[in-house]
Amino acid sequence: MPPLSRPKLPSLVVALLCGLLAAGCAGAPAQQMSDARQAIRAAEQAGAGQHAPALLAEAQQLVERARLNLEKGEYRQARDDADLARAKAMEARRLSEAATSPPAGS
Repeated sequence: MPPLSRPKLPSLVVALLCGLLAAGCAGAPAQQMSDARQAIRAAEQAGAGQHAPALLAEAQQLVERARLNLEKGEYRQARDDADLARAKAMEARRLSEAATSPPAGS
């Protein structure tokens, strides 16, 4: 008769931790969506529609794509799109502020 095998506790722990990690990443990206929309509003207020219209439009398209992915339950893609939208909006705002600020030394 073969000896009784012990449960593979380390394997069970690893599997459990991986499951918890995946569950934590799988939630809806509400914060990222909020951050992206806020960054777009800030860019619009800084004049990005005039000084960085292509970048602002790209940010708006990305946040819309994120919203659609969110509706489909594709949370990872929605999160990535929202993060990219925020970055584009922040760059549009930076360019707008640079375009409207007086030159250094004036």
